[in-house]
Amino acid sequence: MEQRFTFDGVAALYGGARPVYPEPLFNDIVAFAGLDDMDRILEIGCGTGQATQGFARRGFSVLALDPGSDLIGIARENLADFPNIRFTTSTFEAWQGDAAVFTLALAAQSLHWVAPEIRFAKTAAQLTPDGTLAVFGNVPLPPASPLGLEFSRIYSQYAPSLSGPPAEAWYLPDGPFAALFEESDHFGPVTHRCYPWSRMHSATSYTDLLRTLSGHRLLADGQREALLAEIAEAIATHGGEFELRYETHLYLATRR
Repeated sequence: MEQRFTFDGVAALYGGARPVYPEPLFNDIVAFAGLDDMDRILEIGCGTGQATQGFARRGFSVLALDPGSDLIGIARENLADFPNIRFTTSTFEAWQGDAAVFTLALAAQSLHWVAPEIRFAKTAAQLTPDGTLAVFGNVPLPPASPLGLEFSRIYSQYAPSLSGPPAEAWYLPDGPFAALFEESDHFGPVTHRCYPWSRMHSATSYTDLLRTLSGHRLLADGQREALLAEIAEAIATHGGEFELRYETHLYLATRR
């Protein structure tokens, strides 16, 4: 199974466990793209609708794509009060497209799953001539010591393949995405913004979050449960909760 298809198996956990996105981010996207009530938005990989809600609350029309039928089902429930939000169960690759009708295309924590050969080309083709692509992702920072050191030890022992920087580091300014976006022939100069914030976690909320991450989903069941049990024990030993700091990185560019 491809990693991007593992999320549907934990759809019920996903919406509550995954972090949301800072409200100023949505305001900045709307301002950069110059959106008004008549503009249409395409969302690539909506999951259970965490990012979708930010635009729904502002009254915009969104076509949201995701390959996970269970994820889409939860997103429909979460956004049932917003008739301007439509959902399609499909990968971006398989979706037939609707050329040059969207003022904004957005991808929240999802564009890295799209095939590189169409990642920018097909997205640009869906946009109006002055349309905007907004890509953003939450990057967790290492917990403060001593818990951070304990987590490193646990991963080295139970899941060495997951040691090192998190997969979300793809969205850091020195990660691969920023350079790929800048080098794209389909979009102009890229604007980057960063939003620091934090979230408190208990042992349960944090291990629920880890259960939704694709790398953890691909571990053997016994290996994953042993890892999560050790993580939970470490949190309990160090006070029962901890602050997990995040940086949300946003990248914006206009279609050439």
